[in-house]
Amino acid sequence: MITKNLCLSLLIGCWLLLFSTSKAQSNNPLDVAFGDPFVLYDEETDAYYMYGTGGVENGFVAYSSKDLKKWEHRGTVYIAQQDKSWGTKDFWAPEVYKRGGKYYLFYSAHWKENPNDELENYRIGIATSTNPTGPFIDLTGRPLFDPGYPIIDGNVYFAEDGRLYLYYSRCCYKNPVQSEIAAWAKQQGMFDEIEESWIYGVELASDFSHVIGEPKLLLRPPVSRDDKQSEWESRSVTSGEVNRRWTEGSYLFKHNNLYYMMYSANHFGGENYAVGYATASHPLGPFEKSATNPILQKNISNGGIVSGTGHNSLLRDKEGKVWCVYHGRTTKTGSQRLVFLDELKILPNGQLIVDGPTVKP
Repeated sequence: MITKNLCLSLLIGCWLLLFSTSKAQSNNPLDVAFGDPFVLYDEETDAYYMYGTGGVENGFVAYSSKDLKKWEHRGTVYIAQQDKSWGTKDFWAPEVYKRGGKYYLFYSAHWKENPNDELENYRIGIATSTNPTGPFIDLTGRPLFDPGYPIIDGNVYFAEDGRLYLYYSRCCYKNPVQSEIAAWAKQQGMFDEIEESWIYGVELASDFSHVIGEPKLLLRPPVSRDDKQSEWESRSVTSGEVNRRWTEGSYLFKHNNLYYMMYSANHFGGENYAVGYATASHPLGPFEKSATNPILQKNISNGGIVSGTGHNSLLRDKEGKVWCVYHGRTTKTGSQRLVFLDELKILPNGQLIVDGPTVKP
């Protein structure tokens, strides 16, 4: 016969087990409709702050959390209607870094200086605030720099020697590239040309005022169809979805003297968006792509409900656990991009594994 005390003990035990298990989990997908999510942990406020694409027209909003599960909407943190604004539309991919007591917002937008009326006139700019929830004010009234072609997805790496490095993606726009995939697509009568986006890196001044030297090409889609990366990085083309191949959404970190660059390939609006990574012995390469790519991709082909997984960043939480923060879609939520957090694991041989995509209540 089960006594009341035994029932109570079992109930408490189950509750403790549930608490200890759920503490290391996130509630995927989060109730945050962001693309390109980025999370900052701020020691001063002992809180996490999330930024991303969406939530307000021509600007950015933020969410905050104490436990990575429940997120509070904190309102608009940046809006283009300000004196030094240089962007006109398509405000994308915000990343916020804290330095010297201030918060710096790197973002992409369509540049108003557009004498040739380019359809994709994107550049990267910086705004600053004394609070993680803004308001963020543009520093100069101009983009950080102009490489002569449209760029998006700025990511900054703070090196141990004090140097800073900026990574970004050159847009596919007006960048047709000859490759065996392009030749195949034309032969199949699918597309006349294939445009590509490439990831570049360049040193950044310590005060964020300018770049140092010339940008260096670091990653691009494979030229040969025999390349091991070609199949997964070309799915948007081979499926007939669109005449573009992307290499974007870069995120750089260091582990055991090796530099890891995570990146996304395929159309951000389609089901084939996926994440891979490459490694190098220097922040500016040369980078070698992992033979285990992609490490994060749709699971709808295997009975799951998640697709369009990509544009990730990383977060080390207060307990030291590393999370892969990314957006995805589900069969239940349709085309809306939602935020996911899944654990990133680094094996003893240096291989990266993302424990996802997962769906957790």
